Amino acid sequence: MDERLEALFKPKSIAVVGASRKPGKIGFEILRNIIEYGFKGKVYPVNPKATQILGLKAYPSLEAIPEDVDMVVVSVPAKFVPDIIDQAGKKHAKVAVVIASGFKEIGRADLEEEVVRRARKWGIRVLGPNIFGMIYTPARLNASFGPKDVIPGSVAFITQSGALGIALMGMTIVERIGVSAIISIGNKADIDDADLLEYLAEDPHTKVILIYLEGVTDGRKFLRVAQRVSLKKPIIVIKAGRTEAGAKAVASHTGSLAGNVVIYSTLFKQTGILQARTVEEAFDWARAFSYLPEYKGGQLVLVTNGGGAGVISTDTLAENGVKLEAPPKSLVDTLKPKLPAFASLGNPIDVTGMISNEGFVDSVLEALKNPEVGAVMGIYCQTAVTDPMVIASKLVREIKAMGGLPKPLVLTLIGGEECYWAVTKLNTAKIPTYPMPERAATTVAAIINYSRMREEVRERLKELGDVSD
Repeated sequence: MDERLEALFKPKSIAVVGASRKPGKIGFEILRNIIEYGFKGKVYPVNPKATQILGLKAYPSLEAIPEDVDMVVVSVPAKFVPDIIDQAGKKHAKVAVVIASGFKEIGRADLEEEVVRRARKWGIRVLGPNIFGMIYTPARLNASFGPKDVIPGSVAFITQSGALGIALMGMTIVERIGVSAIISIGNKADIDDADLLEYLAEDPHTKVILIYLEGVTDGRKFLRVAQRVSLKKPIIVIKAGRTEAGAKAVASHTGSLAGNVVIYSTLFKQTGILQARTVEEAFDWARAFSYLPEYKGGQLVLVTNGGGAGVISTDTLAENGVKLEAPPKSLVDTLKPKLPAFASLGNPIDVTGMISNEGFVDSVLEALKNPEVGAVMGIYCQTAVTDPMVIASKLVREIKAMGGLPKPLVLTLIGGEECYWAVTKLNTAKIPTYPMPERAATTVAAIINYSRMREEVRERLKELGDVSD
C-alpha cells in the first residue's frame, strides 16, 4: 500500500492553501466542510491576507506553518500551483489535492506536467487538477466544495466530472445512499482510477465502487487492476463519450480521449466491470450491492401481485441476459395451499391482485427462505385491498427477526404517494426498493451478471496462474 495514498484518505493534518474569509468562495467552503464535517486532525488555513479564518489561526504561507503536513489542498490560480508544490515538499507533504483549474483541459498540458514533475521531485502524489476535492467518511474528512453532510455508508464514488460529481453527492443525500468515499479525479495528472481502485479494494468500509469514466491514460494498467479488484468488490462504470459527439465533448472537458465505446464495453465484460447505461441505473445498482448479501447462485424467483408488472420484469431481465426458470417444486408446494386457486405458480409467481397484505409478505418470505432459491424479486402493485406501508413495515419487521437478509432481495412498489413512502421506508431499512419494475429488474440482472463475470475472470486468471484456488 502506498503510504501517500493512505495520507489522501486518512491525513493527520491538512493545509488549505487559498483558504478564504468570504462565504461562497471555494477556499472558504472547503475549509468550512473540513471543520464542520468533523475532521479530527490539525487544519492550517493558508492566506497571506488573513490572521484567522473560521476560528483557526491562518498562516501567510506553507513555510510559516510550524509543523509538517500530510495533505495540502490547493485552491489558487493555476500559475501559482507549481511553486505551492515546492513549498509543500519542504513541509514533507505526502499528497496534494489540486482543486485549481486551467491546465490540460484548456490546452495548458505544459503547466500540468510541471506540477507533476515538481511533485515527483518531492515524492508527493497529486490528486487532480481540475477537481472539487475528496471525501472519506470513515475519517470524517470532507475536503471538497460540495455538499457538507454526506451520509456515511459503503459506496465509493470516483468521478472525472466535477460538477456532475457535486450534483451526485447531493443525490446520495436525497436518496439516502451512504458513501465511504467520493473522489474527484479531474485531469488525472498523477493519481488515476487504477490507483484508487487498488486502495479501495482493501478498504474495509467500501463494498462497491462506482466510477464516472470519460477516458483512461493507461488502459493496460486500469484493466489489469480492475480485473483483480472485481474479484473482491463490484465495480460499476458509467462510461461517457459513447457517441462521436460525446467523445468530442469529453476531449473539451478534461482533455481525455474517450476511446472506442465497443472496445471499452468488451474489455469491461472481460474484467468483470458492470457498465451502467444511465446515472440512475448506476446508483440503483450501487444501492443494492451496498445493502445486500452476496449472490451465491441458485434460482431467481419473482413474486408479483400484478401479472403485467411481472411480464415487464421478465422482459427486462431477459434483455439483460437473465432468463427465468420454473420455480422449485418445494416452493410451489409450500405456496399453493395459501394462494387463490387461480394464482399462477410459474415464474413469475403471480399471487394475484386479490392477495392480502399478509399473503403478499408471506409469499415473498417463503421464496426468500427456500434453500433452492438464490435471489428474490418482489413486485407489488398498489390495490384497494392492500396497504403499501403495512407491507413495508411487515417486511422490515420480519427480515429483522430473521437476522437480516440471507440472500439478495430486490423490491419494486408501484403506485401512488403511499408507495413512495413505503419505498423510502424499505430503503432506509437497507432493503433495496424501486418505484418502477424495470429499475428493480436491471438491478437484479446486475447482481446475477456480476456473479457470472467474476467467475469468468477468476477462471481466466487461474489459467494464467494469477490467482490461487
